[in-house]
Amino acid sequence: MTTFDDRERAYETKFAHDANLRFKAEARRNRLLGEWAAGILGKDGDDARAYAMSVVTSDFAEPGDHDVYRKIAADLDGKAGESEIRTKMAEFTDIARRQIVDEAE
Repeated sequence: MTTFDDRERAYETKFAHDANLRFKAEARRNRLLGEWAAGILGKDGDDARAYAMSVVTSDFAEPGDHDVYRKIAADLDGKAGESEIRTKMAEFTDIARRQIVDEAE
């Protein structure tokens, strides 16, 4: 094994690890966002958890955040505007990343 091969393997491992953490953070962000939206919609308990999971699964429709935003915006029509939803998405992204990093340590 050469040093080059070792470095290449290390980069590939780091890339896979980072991608996994990114996926977990996005899913966590979506769950947090879903829980927030569920509260606005008056859902609690199992209904709130089911709604939050529907937000998580909505992220698989297309790459990026647009599918999640569209779902939340449609569900909260008249109850929360674009600015508030986007602000919450950014806030929950930061929280989710910190939580995932803390769990990984």
